Amino acid sequence: MMRVDAWFLATAPLDMRCGMDSLLARVVGVFGAAQPHTAYAFANLRANRMKVLIHDGFGLWLCTRRLHQGGLHWPNGEQPHISLNAQQWQALTVGLPWRRIAPEMAISMT
Repeated sequence: MMRVDAWFLATAPLDMRCGMDSLLARVVGVFGAAQPHTAYAFANLRANRMKVLIHDGFGLWLCTRRLHQGGLHWPNGEQPHISLNAQQWQALTVGLPWRRIAPEMAISMT
């Protein structure tokens, strides 16, 4: 449907009532710009809802995710934003502990 090459999380909680224009302003404030083919994710304080703003190169998509049980494994506010890889993004969106999926945790012969 759309190409996404980079995924970023904003660590500060988001008021889920904000719309696309408010979220775009927040993306620019936190990340500096809305880059093409990039997804920017925000969660509410309880981390059971997430909004994602995606710039597909032509326009913007606003997606929401709500977990009916449990919560998202959202980082605390130590850093203003975090970059994820594709596997971490997939784990995050279904509520799995995405921090356990990292290149530095690879098992190898060296």
